[in-house]
Amino acid sequence: METALTRLVGIRHPIVQTGMGWVAGPRLVSATANAGALGILASATMTLDRLRDAVREVRSRTDAPFGVNLRADAADAGDRVRVIIDEGVRVASFALAPSAELIGALKEAGVVVVPSVGARRHAEKVAAWGADAVIVQGGEGGGHTGEVATTVLLPQVVDAVDIPVVAAGGFFDGRGLVAALAYGAAGVAMGTRFLLTSESTVPDAVKARYLAATVKDVTVTRAVDGLPHRMLRTELVDSLERAGRTRALLRAGRHAAGFRGLSGLTWRQLLHDGLAMRHGKDLTWSQVLLAANTPMLLRSAMVDGRTDLGVMASGQVAGVIDDLPSCAELVDRIMREAAEVLEGLTGVQ
Repeated sequence: METALTRLVGIRHPIVQTGMGWVAGPRLVSATANAGALGILASATMTLDRLRDAVREVRSRTDAPFGVNLRADAADAGDRVRVIIDEGVRVASFALAPSAELIGALKEAGVVVVPSVGARRHAEKVAAWGADAVIVQGGEGGGHTGEVATTVLLPQVVDAVDIPVVAAGGFFDGRGLVAALAYGAAGVAMGTRFLLTSESTVPDAVKARYLAATVKDVTVTRAVDGLPHRMLRTELVDSLERAGRTRALLRAGRHAAGFRGLSGLTWRQLLHDGLAMRHGKDLTWSQVLLAANTPMLLRSAMVDGRTDLGVMASGQVAGVIDDLPSCAELVDRIMREAAEVLEGLTGVQ
């Protein structure tokens, strides 16, 4: 299936695997790329050296295009952009709207720039700065999310910009792909659905927790870092919501120290990133420190398999997913379902 997205980045199918921290590593990204979709490597939780090694590992596993996701407001964003350029990565994806300067540097090097946004005004801003496409996530999506449903946000963005729009939030099958295309999107992006594949390195116990979840088991909470965060409701989430400020801050301080060691960031850089999260948001200084919870709580689940101590970011689609296909099986199935839906629609008298 050819769309503006497939033509832009050189993939066979209009499907994107999102850059999920601790999840979207070389194994998942290369499997996605080999299946004909766009795999995006998550770099925010990697040191610069690990990012460079991960990019090279993906390239050793596939000849297909892939991307790297990074935080535009990170203290070392410029260094990460340089790795992307030096290593010849095809696509740069951003968790937050990048600056005009970052977009310009990437485009000058021939890198396709695809920011992720959660509001029409953000899409308009990055399009004006020269972004090549945009991923727009509705409130159904996992992780940090907004309040507007994909079915409302997507057509708003499609009507507002003249660049390809990729729909995210609530997609898991061929019917959803066709629906997104009908709204004017050039493809769909999926996180939770790719997390629940056989090539995902997420521990089996964690995958089992996702597969057992119903739609009602997926919630939005501010207890982790002060921002709306969609995840599986667990005993840990309940305890975080009940915790007093002092206990929460002590926990956050420990996690901040742990993440600093893993990421290679200095305390100054961690503070910079916290301040960047605070900018434009109604966060207290306590919540800025609490933001350090997120990477380590996610790691506890996604790497260590601790469903009791970790946070499991999740789209609402977790409640309707019940299998663990390979990436190739998943992409083939979605495209087959989409073809069947389109055939049924065109056959209606």
